[in-house]
Amino acid sequence: MKKQQKFTVEEHETIEQCLQRIREAGYMPVKRIEKPVYKENKDGSVEVLKQNIEFVGKKIE
Repeated sequence: MKKQQKFTVEEHETIEQCLQRIREAGYMPVKRIEKPVYKENKDGSVEVLKQNIEFVGKKIE
């Protein structure tokens, strides 16, 4: 049984702060997932608004 949990980098948090939070929770990051968030403009064009960054952490035993 795998013990994994997802951690999202919060709005006003750096990646390093998120990694520290993961370690303090007793997990080791094993995967990083980046998902773009798009914004549709009034003229119909689409642009990237921001990147959501998520880490998958594995429980340290």
